[in-house]
Amino acid sequence: MPSTWDLKTPYNCIKSSSPTELTMKLFFRKTGKGPDLVILHGLFGSSDNWTSIAKALSDRFTVYLPDLRNHGNSPHSEIHDYASMSEDIFRFATDNNLRKFFLAGHSMGGKTAVKFAIQWPEMLDGLVVADISPFETGVDNPLSVLQHLNILKIIAGTDITLAKSRSDLEILFSAKIKSQAVRGFILKNITRNDAGNFTWKINIAALMANIEKIGYSVVPADDPVTPVTGFPVLFLRGDNSGYLPEKDYGRILSLFPAAEFRTINNAGHWLHSDNPRELTDAISGMLDARLQ
Repeated sequence: MPSTWDLKTPYNCIKSSSPTELTMKLFFRKTGKGPDLVILHGLFGSSDNWTSIAKALSDRFTVYLPDLRNHGNSPHSEIHDYASMSEDIFRFATDNNLRKFFLAGHSMGGKTAVKFAIQWPEMLDGLVVADISPFETGVDNPLSVLQHLNILKIIAGTDITLAKSRSDLEILFSAKIKSQAVRGFILKNITRNDAGNFTWKINIAALMANIEKIGYSVVPADDPVTPVTGFPVLFLRGDNSGYLPEKDYGRILSLFPAAEFRTINNAGHWLHSDNPRELTDAISGMLDARLQ
């Protein structure tokens, strides 16, 4: 199984972007061989979160893991919405000569993937959306937005320059974020700057300013979208998560008539962390079926 990572550092050299610039080049990781598969992480995530999934698929697919704007090693911008992130992925695909590929996304990345599929369906061979509805997520499930906003407030209100080690960071956040899994996920966003001090990789200010937009629907209510067809679509949900309610299935089928739904057992919202094996099997099963 191929295990060598191709880290595209030229993309990492762009550290900032004008607020008026719609698209930007994204840092990404690449591994494997075979048909192209792009996986998009969620809010507070990065390409790092999906490396084990990518390695498990790398014997059959060329897997690309971009860091979305304001996350990981990609550039920062004051603009953070699904239109801009979808445009970023179009630029990413164009720059890497991806004319036809599989696209998967989790949470915020899943909404970005849906937005891309609506805009450029001719570029996709298949779509996987992990634990997110493409519609408004702040009305019936307000915790999805409030929880993320609370995390951002904790991040913004914690002086991580006081920490001298990773153990110090764990102590700083242990009383503020009770879940060890969530805490570990958040702490992956911390790195050291050139002076050796801890700093955040995510753009805290931009995410706080745009947190409500992250909960918005990517399907325009006043401009009905023509049903998207021509490739298989798989929606995955964690059995302990409320981010993809069954009441939305009918509306999803109106948008993607070929959509199928599968529940990942023993998993909350972070499927790739809670049950990576079943998630990998679900993704690879759909992709392999498409290629047969």
